[in-house]
Amino acid sequence: MSLFVYQAVDARGARTSGEIEAKSRGDALHKLEAGRLQPISVRPKPLGTGAGAGTAADDPDRNPASSFAEAGSLALNATQIVHFTDEISDLLDAGLQLEPALRLMSQRSELTKLKGVVARLREEIRDGVSFSVALRRTSASFGELYCRLAEAGELSGALPQILRRQSRFLAAMQELRSRVIQALIYPAFMTLAGAGLMVVFMVVLVPNLTMLFSKTGTEQPLLTRLLILSSNFIATWWWAVALAAGGLAFGFWSYIQTTEGRAWWDRAQLRLPLVGAVISSRYYVQLSQTLATMVGSGIPLLNALRLMEAATGNTHLRGQLSRVVAMVSEGGTLSRAFQRVGEFPPTLIDMVAVGEQTGDLSTSLEKIGTRYDKELNIKIQRLTAIIQPTIVLVMALVVGVVAFSMITGIFSAVSGLKAH
Repeated sequence: MSLFVYQAVDARGARTSGEIEAKSRGDALHKLEAGRLQPISVRPKPLGTGAGAGTAADDPDRNPASSFAEAGSLALNATQIVHFTDEISDLLDAGLQLEPALRLMSQRSELTKLKGVVARLREEIRDGVSFSVALRRTSASFGELYCRLAEAGELSGALPQILRRQSRFLAAMQELRSRVIQALIYPAFMTLAGAGLMVVFMVVLVPNLTMLFSKTGTEQPLLTRLLILSSNFIATWWWAVALAAGGLAFGFWSYIQTTEGRAWWDRAQLRLPLVGAVISSRYYVQLSQTLATMVGSGIPLLNALRLMEAATGNTHLRGQLSRVVAMVSEGGTLSRAFQRVGEFPPTLIDMVAVGEQTGDLSTSLEKIGTRYDKELNIKIQRLTAIIQPTIVLVMALVVGVVAFSMITGIFSAVSGLKAH
């Protein structure tokens, strides 16, 4: 049996506190409810402390940093967050309160991977913590945007609607990531297969042919001699090649970790042929849909822009958005700020201006987000259509040159044997 410190409200509405002995925290909650007490917080009493020992533990906001650090062990992937948001929004839409909805979710057998998160969220809610604070304490995977939207839903009384909107947004972003990954699977496979084939040629076949050529004593064609030299170099200095490649990769990685290197790399990605257009379109999809979700949920535009600025990973794009935030904070309109920055597409600026004029900015942002999503899908398909045949052509060219060099060497050796 353990000792728990509790705070509760009795049947008359008066606040009371004390200690209770129970097998577990759940058992303590049941005992309090059986005694017609509504628990506010129930915490294990620290060992070896006096009467005031429970004070820090009973205050859910006393040390949020330690609570956040403790939550780091409960990591969720994007699919699990979408699943959780779908489930909780469905239950809240059905009329359940938050705590009973979490209790029902914890009993669902198909939510095995989410049970730890749901159980901790329910524990925090029963201790009187708000849903947004409970999310922050439970798992860092939810992110600041998600928690701010939940907070806006709690304040406005529209938590089910906001979670439903957030679920659609997260599902759209997950589908976008899936499309990009699927588009890169085949090119990556072809590249690895081609590299593996070249290794087999250079390490196995070419050395065997070299022994054959040396026995004939005939002079080999230029391409064959270059192939043999390359094979000998790789066989002798493979460790130096590996070290050089590793050193270059590590040096590049180290450089882009610096402020200057990161800024250069983020700008360079946006200027890459074909790939830069995909990255830009993906950013405009995320910008439009995220702002639409936050503004439609009641979050002030300036706060929404600041949250979006903090969530933007590309430093060049974040710098543009930072300038937009500065202009809007000085009283400017969003469309005017986009226009003055000079790097946002005209279609986005026009749709934002329409939303400002009609007073329905969230709808305009959602429409332009849908349009950019369609354009992004087309760009991904176009990129895939170009990358796949290009890689096949390059691999065929390299393998063809190596095969031609080997065949011409074999013919030359056979001719030398006939001459003898």
